Amino acid sequence: MSVALRSAVPVFSIVGHSGAGKTTLVEKLIRELCLRGVKVATIKHAHHKVELDTPGKDSFRYKEAGAAMSMLLTRDALQLVADAREHREPAQLAQRFLGEADLVLAEGFSHAAGAKIEVLRRACDKPARCAIEDGLIAMVTDMEEVYPQLPHFGLEDVGGIVDFILHRAVP
Repeated sequence: MSVALRSAVPVFSIVGHSGAGKTTLVEKLIRELCLRGVKVATIKHAHHKVELDTPGKDSFRYKEAGAAMSMLLTRDALQLVADAREHREPAQLAQRFLGEADLVLAEGFSHAAGAKIEVLRRACDKPARCAIEDGLIAMVTDMEEVYPQLPHFGLEDVGGIVDFILHRAVP
């Protein structure tokens, strides 16, 4: 996918209750998008404290000393640890850190602004997490009665979901 000069990387948040299948869906979407030549980045929202850097190591020490960002580069990978006290919305994070991507899939962020695709399974026995006014643009569900005015995709319709995302991503 060649995206010519745009002001922001398109961001789609995959939302839903715990156990609904968000991570599995994001994995499948990434694989399909990559097969289509799309450079995908992801942002994951964790509700619990996660250790992002190893105390005592150089990049940790630089961050502790006051660096706004600390990057660790190995032969095959890169890790960035940066302040995130402000600008915590997926679109802001994508603009700041993920400019090389064609598209960003964010997992979680149900309360953040932006386009959301909700994963909702009848087996989870919970109501939808988001409303249309929250930015909900589609449902991945086995429950046709929930937001019937929105596009619905089956839980295994990865190709259809990717087609929908790509259509929305390229104006």
